[in-house]
Amino acid sequence: MMQKKIPMRMCVGCNEMKPKRELIRAVHQKDGTVLLDTTGKQAGRGAYICPQLACLQKARKARRLEKAFSCQIAPEIYDAMEQAMQGAEAGDSHA
Repeated sequence: MMQKKIPMRMCVGCNEMKPKRELIRAVHQKDGTVLLDTTGKQAGRGAYICPQLACLQKARKARRLEKAFSCQIAPEIYDAMEQAMQGAEAGDSHA
């Protein structure tokens, strides 16, 4: 039996190829909003990022999400993403 192919995506923070399931998707929606898509099913242009704060900070510093989405991203959006990621990391440590 053939093994199922695992979809790979590149993290915009560390530029490493990783299985899609291990990454968090950031979405740029038609109305211009950018948010973290935990379900992976939101409509819009997606970019993937590792669930580590370090990767989000690298992406923020190098403005990689702005380049991926060809738009400006407000600092509040990055702050909200960081908080969501910190919440996810805190949730993981209790598992």
